[in-house]
Amino acid sequence: MRALQYREIGAGPELVEVPTPEPGPGEVRLRVTAAGACHSDIFVMELGADDYTFGLPLTLGHEGAGVVDALGDGVTGIEVGDPVAVYGPQGCGRCPECSRGEENYCRRAAELGIAPPGLGAPGAMADHMIVRDPRFLLPLGDLDPVQNVALTDAGLTPYHAIKASTSVLGPGSTAVVIGAGGLGHVGIQVLRAITPARVVALDLSQDKLDLAREVGAHEVLLSEASAAEEIRAMTRGRGVEAVFDFVAAQPTIDLGRAVTAVGGHQVLVGVGAGTLPVGMLGAPYESSVRAPYWGSRSELYEVFELARAGLVHVETEVFSLDDAVTAYDRLTKGTLRGRAVVVP
Repeated sequence: MRALQYREIGAGPELVEVPTPEPGPGEVRLRVTAAGACHSDIFVMELGADDYTFGLPLTLGHEGAGVVDALGDGVTGIEVGDPVAVYGPQGCGRCPECSRGEENYCRRAAELGIAPPGLGAPGAMADHMIVRDPRFLLPLGDLDPVQNVALTDAGLTPYHAIKASTSVLGPGSTAVVIGAGGLGHVGIQVLRAITPARVVALDLSQDKLDLAREVGAHEVLLSEASAAEEIRAMTRGRGVEAVFDFVAAQPTIDLGRAVTAVGGHQVLVGVGAGTLPVGMLGAPYESSVRAPYWGSRSELYEVFELARAGLVHVETEVFSLDDAVTAYDRLTKGTLRGRAVVVP
């Protein structure tokens, strides 16, 4: 079968031929119908040799959907031919976090060598993939896998981040979304769907600001130094109840801190390397900073329900597996509208 793999530190991904895997006991094989490309993949491939821990070769793709193709011994509750999506942040299934469906925060995953598909385990950028337990497969039902596969990360990650801040996003509140790209444009829709907040979107690209307005942002601003003053003016000097930073570089973190209100939430979703001061005089009183990761299995069900209701969708550009290298090149250059989806 074909697989898009990261094979050498510092090199780009390559499309190669590898043996088609067979499912072991308890495992499920999927015929992949769609796989999403993500900035996290770029982040991983840009790590130096001292920091890279994901193993080589690595089949990319932590957003995956497919049709059940083969069952390992002992698998029950799922049938060959079922259309499914893959829950990526897989855990041990036994610790307190996993028992709540929060396998994204499994306390034993590293100890047990458990890694998400495409981020340590073989991922979905291939004709077939192995899923190690059927509990990581959510039924797609009538959802189109190509249009919805990115919800497994680009939908779940902002949903998890925003859901934890709904307590401060009541009537009259304001939320800022920094970065209106692959995750940010979904975050805007989630905010409109589950909160009454006014949504202000920031980005460096006018095209992405146009997209932000299309998907529901009330206001859009270029992400530059003057934006903080404009946001303060919008809120009569108070600041905003929540900032969702899908970049988390130093300039965006500084901007977020400058507009966070007393009691507000500053949520760092992006993988940038910025830092924040802490202490009584280093931040607005009663404000908090969070760095959430992905989301729970139950939240992914909720995201799919928002999609079925027409409240959330992912802007996608579709590539064949043969053109997947081009998808990552476009992702690196920032010329995609929304997310890239690869169809084997």
